Amino acid sequence: MEAAAANTQAEAVRPRGLPLGWAVAAVAFLVVSVLIGIAAGPVDLGVGDIVRSMGERFRVPGVATSLTPVEETILWELRVPRVILAALVGGTLALAGATYQGVFRNPLADPYLLGVASGAGLGATLAIVYLPNELRGQQALPPAAFLGGLVAVVLAYAVGRSAGRERDAATLVLAGVTVASFFTAAQTFVQQRNTDTLQQIWSWILGGIPTSGWTDVALVVPYMAIAWGIILAHRRVLDVLSLGDDEATSLGVDVRRVRLLLVVAATVGTAAGVAVAGLIGFVGIIVPHAIRMLTGATYRTLLPLSVVVGAGFLVLADVIARTAVSPAEIPIGVVTAIIGAPFFALVLRTTRTWGG
Repeated sequence: MEAAAANTQAEAVRPRGLPLGWAVAAVAFLVVSVLIGIAAGPVDLGVGDIVRSMGERFRVPGVATSLTPVEETILWELRVPRVILAALVGGTLALAGATYQGVFRNPLADPYLLGVASGAGLGATLAIVYLPNELRGQQALPPAAFLGGLVAVVLAYAVGRSAGRERDAATLVLAGVTVASFFTAAQTFVQQRNTDTLQQIWSWILGGIPTSGWTDVALVVPYMAIAWGIILAHRRVLDVLSLGDDEATSLGVDVRRVRLLLVVAATVGTAAGVAVAGLIGFVGIIVPHAIRMLTGATYRTLLPLSVVVGAGFLVLADVIARTAVSPAEIPIGVVTAIIGAPFFALVLRTTRTWGG
């Protein structure tokens, strides 16, 4: 009888294929967002000019650029890498958020659940305060933030394991809160002891997509590619985990191993994004829940759609951040918070009907 019930539950969550209509809509949203992101800026670059430049760059027969050498440099050395970086970070944060929500069966889980944000914040703060001036920029700050985020999650996992093996999901979440509180307190202490660096620290904490060419893109791609590959390869397993640990185990899933693998993958991707872009909130909640509300998707559909839609969402958020008060820039974390806070309130009202 138990086996039959488990098989019935497995049939109920058996994932369907990715709906073609939603896939096309998501890709179209990303393409439009990228074109807007590349075109927007103080130097006017028309969409047609951009397309022709891309055609020449990729050696399309009969296509020649109409841009000047200076405009070509602005396009390919400033705007394109910034847009690609925003897309990578947005897609990773959205994917990590959906993964955490599935692994912990918590609709309010986000990519920073296990202390990545606080660890990265402390790492970046220590780099800004204590490293020599020539090393405080792009050379050392991203590695310091990345390392801080990973250390925080390792500590959270160690604390969670020490609290008991039978309640991994609950203890990991509580351990993450504990570690985050400790790291945040340490960061606050360092800041108060070094008030002359507060502006630089808060500029990083509030988030922003750097305009530093292809360096940051090359830095994060390996980590994000690994994270995407592992998570997307386990998207069917997340549908089984939505049944609960006992049911998933009865269906042959090694829950502890899968949970650890997915948490590590999501954390590595998140830490890479935070290392170059600072703390950008709400993406991991807004995007997965918006997709779920529109499509009712299982994880087999939700995860790839989260990557594409998350990428487009953060590209557009970056456009708002750098054009709303041009020539100044709004921190992108402020933009996502303004959009995300009302959406978060909506999610709070609807979590009682959310099934996993």
